[in-house]
Amino acid sequence: MDPRRLLFLSELARLGSMQRVADELDVTTSTVSQQIAALGRELRVRLIEPDGRRVRLTPAGRRLAEHAATILAGIDAARRDLGSDEPGGTVTVAGFATGIRQALIPVIRRLAADRPRITLHVHEHEPPEAMAALAAGAIDLALVYDYSLAPLRVEPSVEVTRLWTAAWALGVPAAAGPQAIEPVPEPAAAADSPATLRQFRDHQWIVNSRNTADEDALRIIASMADFEPEIAHRADSLDLVQDLITAGHGVGLLPADGAVAPGIRLLPLTNPPALLRAFAVTRRGHTQWAPLALVRRMLVEHASRMTEGKTAVRTAGPTAG
Repeated sequence: MDPRRLLFLSELARLGSMQRVADELDVTTSTVSQQIAALGRELRVRLIEPDGRRVRLTPAGRRLAEHAATILAGIDAARRDLGSDEPGGTVTVAGFATGIRQALIPVIRRLAADRPRITLHVHEHEPPEAMAALAAGAIDLALVYDYSLAPLRVEPSVEVTRLWTAAWALGVPAAAGPQAIEPVPEPAAAADSPATLRQFRDHQWIVNSRNTADEDALRIIASMADFEPEIAHRADSLDLVQDLITAGHGVGLLPADGAVAPGIRLLPLTNPPALLRAFAVTRRGHTQWAPLALVRRMLVEHASRMTEGKTAVRTAGPTAG
């Protein structure tokens, strides 16, 4: 089998349309069609079939595409072992804004410096949007999150790689009086999350407008405190959440180690904890494609350095200034 024909088939499985394959490989759609047709004749099997105005892989085509990814990855590995060309291509990633800022942009910088043949295209999406795009073949990697109290549901067709975990806290107006916030000595202040939320049962609450993960976690803790929060505001931007809290229009979850605006107080939540967990999700078998495998590995490495840095800061503690 001609590896280049396998490449056309593998890219069709990854990108979902002949036009996108043609754009990626800088050829015409006619060339893509002809090469895949030639591969099918060589193997005496039908690899594609009509799907409206487009085409889709047949079951045999999908199976061969999986083999193609393995074969092409082996060829890439052999080339690297012999000191030949570096892997190259365009990897499309969809992720949530905070994850893109914290983890993906540093990876983009490293790729530009060390792997210029690999290009990253970035789409900002909340997890449900990113997972839908991954399932549709529109992206190569989804950078998503869930909360430990509301785990992400995934299909067997994907591979999930844990990146980092971050504690979230309850953001409330700093000016809230003693009747609203009962002072609890440290470290006991971090002991009872339901009791912390219960103090704000009569307040309005702010949750994400494009994902229900934080709302699900919030409702679970509130149920332990025997109340149902009044969801009054939905905002995708954490800056907007902080503005609403500062203005006295509600309370909501915020990163426990993040910077907050003057006028906001963070109350720890640890029993049970409100832990945000970030993941890299790919379609099963697709990380045999060298550029995608490299991007995922770099994300894991950067997440490990992020975690080590936070641990070092907590261990060292604050310094006098």
